[in-house]
Amino acid sequence: MAPAPIPALQPAPAPSGEVAPPAPAEPPPAEPTPPPQPASSYETPATAGDVEGIRYDIQGITSDLENFKFQWQRERDIHTALTTRGIRIGGTIQARFGWTDVDTTNALVWQRQSTFDIGAALITFTGSLYKDYAEGRNLDFALRFGASPQQSTNNSFLNLLDANIVYSPVPTIDREDPQLTITLGQQLLPFGLEVPATEELKPVIRNALFTTRLNLARRDVGLIVRGDLFPMVDFGYNYRVPILQYALGLVNGAGPNIIDDNNVRDVIARVAFTVPSDFHSWLRQITLGATGYFGSQNTFLNDGPPRTLIGRSTKRRLGVDFYYNHWPFGITYEFIHGTDAGATGTTVDAPGLKDVDSDAHTATFFLSFGEQFVAGFRNQGRYDDWWPKTYQPFLRYDRFDPDKDQSNDAITVVTLGLNLFVAETSKFQLNLNWQDDERTEVTREILAQVQFGF
Repeated sequence: MAPAPIPALQPAPAPSGEVAPPAPAEPPPAEPTPPPQPASSYETPATAGDVEGIRYDIQGITSDLENFKFQWQRERDIHTALTTRGIRIGGTIQARFGWTDVDTTNALVWQRQSTFDIGAALITFTGSLYKDYAEGRNLDFALRFGASPQQSTNNSFLNLLDANIVYSPVPTIDREDPQLTITLGQQLLPFGLEVPATEELKPVIRNALFTTRLNLARRDVGLIVRGDLFPMVDFGYNYRVPILQYALGLVNGAGPNIIDDNNVRDVIARVAFTVPSDFHSWLRQITLGATGYFGSQNTFLNDGPPRTLIGRSTKRRLGVDFYYNHWPFGITYEFIHGTDAGATGTTVDAPGLKDVDSDAHTATFFLSFGEQFVAGFRNQGRYDDWWPKTYQPFLRYDRFDPDKDQSNDAITVVTLGLNLFVAETSKFQLNLNWQDDERTEVTREILAQVQFGF
């Protein structure tokens, strides 16, 4: 049987004379809760005036940036040398004093024994026409001018020395890979050790005799390929020396700043072998090299001036060299054999053609002590041009025989010298020269030179 329903509770009747309290009203239905709104940086919506103010602020910042850019560009235009491509500027200045025990007297000079002069004043511009950052197949250029009495090739005191473009057809990013460059233009010849050495690297003040007597200490215009194979690399000492180096080129043969005087190109070829060794071995940097220069030159009768041009003749230079430089000792040696065909006669029917053979020997012994070339000192950071000092005494023997078929015509120069490296780019040089010219007499000479590079 189903249970009886429970009656609803009714309020109890109020006592007599009292008013009953009203019944409580039912609560209104709940309002739906709105979804949460994302946080906003503004409590109230932006008005049109706020937007206009922001616009004015942006315009003010833009105007300030334009003014700053204009001022910066103006300062750069006024105070900076501008170019369309990145350029590195360098150079060398040599100030010299010389004395000799034989006075110079001629039509313009009276009993001169000493003088001040400028050994060289060079300025160089180098850079990249195309920079390959991925593989290093760069296209570079070099432009060098020189001013000195010794380098003047005409009446102008300022001479164009180097003007060439260099291309690297193989990647050069990895130093453990072989290198290859192609150089087109006016440049130094890759002949032996002395000829391609730049002014800042030469140990003595005057060049070896054969470089001028055989007309090798000159720039020439042409195409030269240089490269190396099997490089030995020690990254800890920033050391890279290839086992095999080579160079092969075609040049005019007439010299710098001169159009070729015949239709035949001269050929130059060089190869150098370095003994394989690690950085700490005593065999490090022992290098044997050989160079050949094969060309032709115009032949003139001995009837001048002006002399009569009768054709072309042989011009040949053969050389072998040895190089060893292991701190603190060093030695270099070069032997050069030259052949020049010339005419001794005065008529075309009897030109008297003859081959003249010449020989040259140049040896340098040097000792270095100090700090400049020690890696531990070179890696020290400095805020100025301070550089560890190094002292380098040396002895050079230089002999040139212009004609092997004649006697008593050789020239021998013995040089005792000292190089003091006082900064990374600066050095002081003192040379005492004893020269024996078998055709004349013995002369003595003192040369003092200060060299600064930048």
